[in-house]
Amino acid sequence: MTQVMEQQIWKDFPEDLLEAVIARLPIATFFRFRSVCWRWNSLLNSPSFSQHCAQVHHANPWFYTITQERANSGAMYDPSMKKWYHPTVSALPTKLILFPVASAGGLVCFLEIGQRNFFVCNPLTQSFKELPARSVKVWSPVAVGMTVNGNSTGAGYKILWVTCDGEYEVYDSVRKSWSRPGNMPAGIKLPLALNFKSQSISVDSTIYFMHSDPEGIVSYDVATGVWKQYIIPAPLHLTDPTLAECDGRIMLAGLLTKNAATCVCIWELQKMTLLWKEVDRMPNEWCLDLYGKHIKMTCLGNKGLLMLSLRSRHMNRLVTYNIASREWLKVPGCVVPRGRKRQSIACGTAFHPCLTAVA
Repeated sequence: MTQVMEQQIWKDFPEDLLEAVIARLPIATFFRFRSVCWRWNSLLNSPSFSQHCAQVHHANPWFYTITQERANSGAMYDPSMKKWYHPTVSALPTKLILFPVASAGGLVCFLEIGQRNFFVCNPLTQSFKELPARSVKVWSPVAVGMTVNGNSTGAGYKILWVTCDGEYEVYDSVRKSWSRPGNMPAGIKLPLALNFKSQSISVDSTIYFMHSDPEGIVSYDVATGVWKQYIIPAPLHLTDPTLAECDGRIMLAGLLTKNAATCVCIWELQKMTLLWKEVDRMPNEWCLDLYGKHIKMTCLGNKGLLMLSLRSRHMNRLVTYNIASREWLKVPGCVVPRGRKRQSIACGTAFHPCLTAVA
């Protein structure tokens, strides 16, 4: 019976229907089906398959992380399946130490440790590009943001780097070059005192960075070239703050520490008053686990679904927080295939998985 089905049905299965089915499979199945045959692997270059993929919305982002034990070998976490993957991006240069610093449209932007060279990659398909050298030579630390032109990377993307002194450049993937659209306006207080521990966020064409002294946010609209600064006082007793975004809302995550008590809290920016309003906090029983442990928090992804690393001498815990559903979940340990030791996550970023995003 199976042979009859293969000959009479599956042999002539419509190509367009096959692409529509594969595009709607869980993203994780991509790692398996692309190795089935040349025909399935070549779907990545099919315009019709790209159209099918564009119609499918994946609710949760994935997380691309770097472990301390394997500097240039990333670990990806799929929150829907609660599973870690360990892809090898063969195009990434092995002699450089790279860190994921931003993402947009299924692509991840990497910056090498010397902060000189930028790379863009699709971790799922290994589409890879080394960006041209920056036209401005800057040796001070840079904050990096990334956004797409329109709704997908098909129309291109832009990458922005900025320093505390106000130096900045924008990379345009369509023009394949860096440019400096102008000088930062006099109304923005320099130096910026950028918070390099907090990743940037993007809402439409605007990229936001957190800064201190004064406390607040600075933004740049890559479409209009306009800089803006917002003075926003931080909540009392806040440490390790990081920006986040959900459906266009600007959020803040951080630790509230008073005496020996510590708790992870979530705030939303009130646009009318430019003040942070607390909207949620970690469950009480989880907060009790943090009591007296001098916790440090790092945000490994800030796009609707947050991944937070909570570490101390006696703790190494990963948790996710869904801003929309207000759900807290513990993340299983990251263990390499055929390994036993749990890997320590050094840094990471969230990205929305897309099989057709091209660097």
